[in-house]
Amino acid sequence: MKNAIRLLITTLTLATAAFAGVTVSSPATGSTSGSPVHFVASATSTHPITAMRVYVDNVSVYLVSASKLDTSMAISAGGHSVVVQAWDSTGAVFKAPFSLTVSGSTPSPSPTPTPTSGLPAPPSTAVVKANIDQMTGWASCTVCAGANANGPVATYSMVANQASPSLDGNSAKFSISGTTPYSDALWWKQLGAADSATHLKYDVDFYITNPGVAQALEFDNNQSNAVHKFIYGTQCNIKAGHWDVWGNAAGNWISTGIACSAPTAFKWHHLTWEFQRTSTNVVFVGFTYDGVTHYVNRSYPARSSSVHEMNVAFQMDGDSAMHAYSTWLDKVTLTYW
Repeated sequence: MKNAIRLLITTLTLATAAFAGVTVSSPATGSTSGSPVHFVASATSTHPITAMRVYVDNVSVYLVSASKLDTSMAISAGGHSVVVQAWDSTGAVFKAPFSLTVSGSTPSPSPTPTPTSGLPAPPSTAVVKANIDQMTGWASCTVCAGANANGPVATYSMVANQASPSLDGNSAKFSISGTTPYSDALWWKQLGAADSATHLKYDVDFYITNPGVAQALEFDNNQSNAVHKFIYGTQCNIKAGHWDVWGNAAGNWISTGIACSAPTAFKWHHLTWEFQRTSTNVVFVGFTYDGVTHYVNRSYPARSSSVHEMNVAFQMDGDSAMHAYSTWLDKVTLTYW
């Protein structure tokens, strides 16, 4: 009888294991691929899959709150170790490690801005939209903030006119919480069309009380001229520890390799991003964070669009446990020319 029970337990364990794991359809293990690399994978478990992530050489390069992923990512030439990882609702982790060789070279920015000592100052003719955090008419969403604009639902809010903490006596407070892992919230303020603008400078001060529970903080601009949509998307990927930029038409986050750990709590942090665009490409020039300038020099093709817009956006990402946290923004300014 004992042997029969052991056999039954073993059979049930194997049956459960057969329904749990990560399957990578593309690229094949040990294969050689050009850049960008097309990743296709899915995950299964006896419990709902809540997230999947791709690591390249131990660096997180892609995250989706779903049981499937299908994305293309620019990866540098050479040999790489890759892990596609998934989590289910119980916190169980499933991994599929494999090796990959990328041929050729990663596309370089076109044009590539020439680094100087500090980001260049805007011309006197530039348009300046100041104190955007004090403007009315901010829009927001939670589902649209997730992967493929179809993410899980978070609890979120924005409260304007905050006297403290504030630098100028009037900040805006953004909060997120919830019960579904890796839920996000996005806020944006439309500023009217600016089709001819080819240079943007996004300036913001932010303050956070519990940075260790934030998955990521995202600071964006979006510009559309009825032909292309230029997504100047950036994030401090706190949990992964690096700054990312958005791949635009490819629709994925790409690590810059520049470190971004959890910001210091109860302190104002100053961030300035500078962007450019050609007729078809977004160019991430560089940023200054708490007085230190980094040159990014990345360029990616824009996607198509039929609208006219210019906006400022801010997103907060929740972690696996959806710990509640808040962020204050102050002196939000967009300069363009």
